[in-house]
Amino acid sequence: MITSTPYDQVEVYGQAVAPGGVAGVVQLQIERPDSRNALDTEHCNLLHEAVEAAVRAGARALVITGQGSSFCAGADFGEVYSDGFRQALYAALHAVNQAPLPVIAAVNGPAIGAGTQLAIACDFRVAAASARFAVPTAHLGLAVDPWTIRRLALVAGNRVARGMLMAGAEYDQAKALVGGLVDRVGTLSDALEWAAELARLAPLTLAYSKRVLDAGPRSRTDTEPLEAELAAAFEACWSSDDFAEGRAARVEKRRPHFRGR
Repeated sequence: MITSTPYDQVEVYGQAVAPGGVAGVVQLQIERPDSRNALDTEHCNLLHEAVEAAVRAGARALVITGQGSSFCAGADFGEVYSDGFRQALYAALHAVNQAPLPVIAAVNGPAIGAGTQLAIACDFRVAAASARFAVPTAHLGLAVDPWTIRRLALVAGNRVARGMLMAGAEYDQAKALVGGLVDRVGTLSDALEWAAELARLAPLTLAYSKRVLDAGPRSRTDTEPLEAELAAAFEACWSSDDFAEGRAARVEKRRPHFRGR
């Protein structure tokens, strides 16, 4: 099961978001404690659907975590060799990565294999003391797709990516923080509080910046359409109501109330 819970302590537009509200921070939790939150096809699909539902509902930030003492122990080996699993896994990872809002992984314990993939699909990672990261494909004769390898190198650097993928290295909280794989140390509560801060920022600006940062190298055949898309998003920020609100708030010396339009 994947539970979706509004974080009702964040203020958006100057008022608290009630449970079931459509704005603010949404916490998504993987709930397979008997399998240490390993992902099977069903839960990949559920996570994919939950992310898209939160975006449609107007969430301003997402926090993804696992139930109990594990973030995600990886892929469920009862299904990893079955038809459709890889497609479901990568569809879920890309839904997280491409969500047009900040996504924080609250890594409350081991994030192994697909767990590390899920963590790096997010924009930020907050790791508890018990957090561990590894991609043990070389021990298993498996492989992760090129997107995962490039994303890991982008997030944590080539040295960390090579260590994890080619030497089977495991990173605990301290090593992951030094290596750049982790942004902050803390608990789920810390991740939610950070998400609350991000939810107050200008949504169009965040979505635009995330899109540019994640665009990555492109071939010559698709550079022109991409640049046109990014240019349009850039201009949209400068002509938005939020731009006017930010300007007015600065003059009036108050916190801006951004609405994402």
